[in-house]
Amino acid sequence: MPIKALIALMRPHQYVKNLFLFLPLFFGLQITNLELLIQVFWAFVAFSLGASAIYILNDYRDIEDDRQHPKKCTRPLASGAVKPQQGFALMIGLVVIAIVIMGSLSLEALWVLLLYLVLNIAYSFKLKHIALLDVTTIAIGFVLRLFIGALASGMALSMWIVVMTFLLALFLALAKRRDDVLTFMETGQKMRKVIDGYNLQLLDIAMAIMASVVIMAYILYTTSAEVIARLHSEYLYLTAFFVILGVLRYLQIAFVYQDSGSPTKVVLQDRFVQLNLLGWILTFVWILY
Repeated sequence: MPIKALIALMRPHQYVKNLFLFLPLFFGLQITNLELLIQVFWAFVAFSLGASAIYILNDYRDIEDDRQHPKKCTRPLASGAVKPQQGFALMIGLVVIAIVIMGSLSLEALWVLLLYLVLNIAYSFKLKHIALLDVTTIAIGFVLRLFIGALASGMALSMWIVVMTFLLALFLALAKRRDDVLTFMETGQKMRKVIDGYNLQLLDIAMAIMASVVIMAYILYTTSAEVIARLHSEYLYLTAFFVILGVLRYLQIAFVYQDSGSPTKVVLQDRFVQLNLLGWILTFVWILY
């Protein structure tokens, strides 16, 4: 059994996206509550396993396309390191374990997880081939992460967090599509059918718009009277410095370095982004905690 290849098939490096489950605790000033933290941790585990099942489904569906892709051709199913039947068995097992764990935490969170799975199955079979709906579906997936984190911990979910998460995820998804268009322009191969509905002009404009909206939404959040009263601080606006710098850095990576294909890779490998994110967290913690 190719254990290493099976683990790679699950894409554990993508689990960094699932840290969004902890945001309701963080913004709700309960991140130090050990009992709630453990609850969300198990929700994180369950969601990550469910997400891995979806990654396997996508890889299974895209085997032939991935074999033609200059980067994705090394994926376990596309390269032949894992047999399709092995991947299918792992996918079913992951879904079952994810449902059992999430159901033991919260039935409401389980329903949201099931909604996420159904939405992503629809994405794998149809929605990813429809321009604009593909990136919107990805963004909704991040919002569902927030709801699972909130339901698993019993925390109220601020409309500001939902809006900003959706906008930021949409911005990153557009950047990923831009990378797909660049690959097509360089190689002449369509790695995704959906790129027929995109071009660089549309994506550049859309990214610029979303970058502006993300920054403005965050500034409105930090200066909102309701948020200031709830969090008992008038200095949250100071953290906008890191948000603006982070967005500009990502635009630099996309437009100057032409390397925005994997937001996860950027977070895990770009030192500038890492230090900026750390600065945002520490400043936020200092102001609130």
